[in-house]
Amino acid sequence: MAANYINNEALCAASGRAPKHQNELARVCVLASGSRANSIYVAVGATAVLLDAGMSGVEIERRMQARRLDPRHLSAIIVSHEHADHIQGVGVLSRRYDLPVYISRATYRAASDRLKKLHHLVHFENGFPFQINGIAIHPFPISHDAADPSGFAISGGGFKIGVATDLGMVTEVVRQHLKGCRLLIIEANHDARALLDGPYPWPLKQRIKGRQGHLSNTDARELVLSLMHDGLEHLIMAHLSETNNSEPCVLGAVGDIAGRRGIALTIAGQQNGSPLINMLPITSSAT
Repeated sequence: MAANYINNEALCAASGRAPKHQNELARVCVLASGSRANSIYVAVGATAVLLDAGMSGVEIERRMQARRLDPRHLSAIIVSHEHADHIQGVGVLSRRYDLPVYISRATYRAASDRLKKLHHLVHFENGFPFQINGIAIHPFPISHDAADPSGFAISGGGFKIGVATDLGMVTEVVRQHLKGCRLLIIEANHDARALLDGPYPWPLKQRIKGRQGHLSNTDARELVLSLMHDGLEHLIMAHLSETNNSEPCVLGAVGDIAGRRGIALTIAGQQNGSPLINMLPITSSAT
């Protein structure tokens, strides 16, 4: 199957153009987040994408339809890395709905046997933005035990949405790309004490708390604090371990920050994900 390669130079030049979706609604929903399945729905105006599709196609369709989202209206699937809980449904959804799949070269090489045939393949490179129907997606490198893992900053129509899950450490690159977001999806995988005292074998504990593993609640709190600004409206804490974390622990870590700032705080789970969040465009008053 032939793949398209993103012309980074052309896209960087194009990124200064006026957004196609100015004054349109943005919608975000975590369909699932955790060690067993991950998928996030993001839409600006009429353009909707899935960040990962780590469940069966049928289950993703069911969860979308439960929120009155139509899979036929998707524009693309964007893949963060090759772990099974992020790619299980990518191939079937691509074929069923004729969806292009955006994925880095290294991630595709690691995942191609499991993805099977795709409707259309487009490679991106971390650090270089690309566009889907006028929405700008800026992938950036994160530290995780995968071939070429990515976080994402998504911009369009006056919105900026940041996603950073499945990372073992926070780098300055991560902070820079997540600055100025109106909505953030941040990993809070484990409580450090619960992980150390819990039932996992020691090698797995080392992997989780290592520099290529997952963020603890304390790490997540420090990242959130570093990203505070007056325009942050929504904070979604994601990828909670069902064994080594709990909603009360996460609330204890970041609830006070959100409360002081008046930020809407959501904790996304493995089974139920999150509600659909609608964000209105910011309109400037006449002077």
